[in-house]
Amino acid sequence: MTRDEARARDAADPLREFRDRFALPEGVIYLDGNSLGPLPRATAPAIADAVARQWGDRLIRSWNEGWIDAPTRIGDKIAPLIGARAGEVIACDSTSVNLFKLIVAALRVDPARTVIVSESGNFPTDLHIAEGAIGCVPGATLRAVPRDALADAIDDRTALLLLTHVHYKTAERFDMAAWTRRAHAAGALTLWDLSHSAGAVPVDLGGANADLAVGCGYKYLNGGPGAPAYLYVADRLQARMTNPLSGWMGHAAPFGFADAYAPAPGIRRWLTGTPPVLGMAALEIGVDLMRAADPAALAAKSASLFDAMHAIGSTLGLECVSPVDPAARGSHISFRHPHAYALCQALIAEGVIGDFRDPDILRLGLTPLYLRYQDILDAGATLAVILAEERYRRPEFSKRHAVT
Repeated sequence: MTRDEARARDAADPLREFRDRFALPEGVIYLDGNSLGPLPRATAPAIADAVARQWGDRLIRSWNEGWIDAPTRIGDKIAPLIGARAGEVIACDSTSVNLFKLIVAALRVDPARTVIVSESGNFPTDLHIAEGAIGCVPGATLRAVPRDALADAIDDRTALLLLTHVHYKTAERFDMAAWTRRAHAAGALTLWDLSHSAGAVPVDLGGANADLAVGCGYKYLNGGPGAPAYLYVADRLQARMTNPLSGWMGHAAPFGFADAYAPAPGIRRWLTGTPPVLGMAALEIGVDLMRAADPAALAAKSASLFDAMHAIGSTLGLECVSPVDPAARGSHISFRHPHAYALCQALIAEGVIGDFRDPDILRLGLTPLYLRYQDILDAGATLAVILAEERYRRPEFSKRHAVT
């Protein structure tokens, strides 16, 4: 791709207007939106209004002026982004907390089914939370196996197949519909982690007949650091499953203040504590921004950006560990390099921000909403210079930071 070709692609990009909706720092090429989305320009005014007017002026009256409905309102906005219907998604808590709630609830559906099947090498919090959740259900166990052994691991004792739709490290994407059919054929439920999917690649929970899902709000949804997460429960399961963290906001009548717990009908039963209003305000801006984009254009540009970066990496002799088939991957590309950490730090020092995953992966997010083809070309040129000059061998780039 020449510079003229990159400019021509950017000029013809149907998503080009969205770049101006983000407060992107001058001189930075941001290839880490798959880890933390950048700041939408509309977020700061929204937070200022939530603080100064809604909290400062309206005070407690704001609970009746939009605050109390935020989890369900934002959940309904997220729903079409993941192929769900209104009333099947709610914004609440963190991804980890939502995983715990749904895992325990799924294990309690059928006492004869006691096994969670998941992929070894899954995102750590999914496995960590599963380890903790099985301690809450007598006899429950976790069976984590390599991807090529998953099919054989699902049997008549499986309660739940827990999978991350797009792998956080390699970007490998599961065929959601096929794996859901396989789990259902064995009588098991499915729980999908959409943290590296929603807002990046097509997701159709309803079309796949998926049962349960979770996702975060701070990656492709651009809800800000630590943004509230969301969870999905298919409508057909909502009356059968109950939130094990039975907090007052999930009560059928939270302001009736009864001692005994009675779960709310529908998706509201998955609330636990008071929603974080300021975090919800930021998340809603990011979700609204994503809803304004054409999903087909997002998928097409994601695939095209990958092809451009893959070509650059191949020219530079880097080993790509991400699938080349766009239907089999997410919206980031991962290269293996023996000095991947130092290489990542050298790139950051030049204003190209990607990230590193142990032990040897340079991961570059290819977020289609605001990245330009020119950015990919410039990032590739910087990468080429760093590799040619072996700048990654400098001592200052080998010092590990707490967040890498």
